[in-house]
Amino acid sequence: MIEELKQQIQEIEETFNNIKEILQPQKFEEEIQKLDEEMGKPDFWNDQKRAQEISSKRNIFANKLEEIRNIEEKIQYIKEFIELIELEPDNSSEIEEIKREINELKQAVEKLEIASLLSGEYDKNNAIVSVQSGSGGVEACDWAEMLLRMYLRWAEKSGFDIEMVDYQPDDVAGIKSATFIVKGPYAYGYLKGEQGVHRLVRISPFDSNKRRHTSFAAVSVIPEIGEEVKVEIKDEDLRIDTFRASGAGGQHVNKTDSAVRITHIPTGIVVSCQSERSQIQNRAKAMKMLKAKLYQLELQKQKEKKKELEGEKKDISWGSQIRSYVFHPYQMVKDLRTGYETGNIQAVMDGELDEFIESYLKYAAQKKTEENPQ
Repeated sequence: MIEELKQQIQEIEETFNNIKEILQPQKFEEEIQKLDEEMGKPDFWNDQKRAQEISSKRNIFANKLEEIRNIEEKIQYIKEFIELIELEPDNSSEIEEIKREINELKQAVEKLEIASLLSGEYDKNNAIVSVQSGSGGVEACDWAEMLLRMYLRWAEKSGFDIEMVDYQPDDVAGIKSATFIVKGPYAYGYLKGEQGVHRLVRISPFDSNKRRHTSFAAVSVIPEIGEEVKVEIKDEDLRIDTFRASGAGGQHVNKTDSAVRITHIPTGIVVSCQSERSQIQNRAKAMKMLKAKLYQLELQKQKEKKKELEGEKKDISWGSQIRSYVFHPYQMVKDLRTGYETGNIQAVMDGELDEFIESYLKYAAQKKTEENPQ
């Protein structure tokens, strides 16, 4: 039994060392040092919004570094523990304790392994997420709002900051669409697999006959890009409209037409922003989102993929969903790409998405390996 435990801890340590080579924890230390220098400046808190973003980013890097250090310590502790009990004649209780410790360690390493899968060019960036209601009328608008709440809960639990930039409520219930930015290291990497059509099956609360309805909503996820990326946007290609901001519970509501909607005529891409109080600020933020979308579109053209900006060209309806959420006649949420499923619907709707995100990252990595074998 002792030899078996030694073998297990050796395999875990080898996996962990491979993960460290990919993650390069020294880079986390370098980033933390840079952020600490920034936070130490006398005028750091003059811009509260920026200061909070930097503080949040530092916390995420620090937590990841602490996670790595804890695993290192745990591996060493278990190895020393095994050496000690190997000398004892009756070590059955200690062996059971080591088994538990190894199981916990294995789970921690598996969790860290997910982070090592975030190696895409833009995985470390903030994520611009849009939720849009599809076919299904009022029911679909209500479903879109449920998804919005789900993602906001996930981001909050995961330590990311959120900025709501556009919110279009439906006249009856729910939302027609909403766009928000998830801010923090690797936000895009974690959320990129959420892009696609999400299908809901339930007894509609809007149907007096209590019939079962199927509704759809589309989720778009693109990385926020910086000023170093150059995208040419001609003034004559733009149609800019202003309107009065709107929002649930009075949020983001201004009495002037400060909200901005920009349409890029050649591609048909539309972006809106109403999070700022001035029209100039909203226009600048909308242009930044348009730039990100156009850049993604150009990348896809270069790769000669028959896709539009937000994934493969699909209708927000039957046959195009990536995930199904069934509330009736049984309860299940299932990802149709990875096959991962759970019956705990309430937990998922409350933002417990890590298992879906992790299974997608593993699925994408495996698919990439199959398409590009060494």
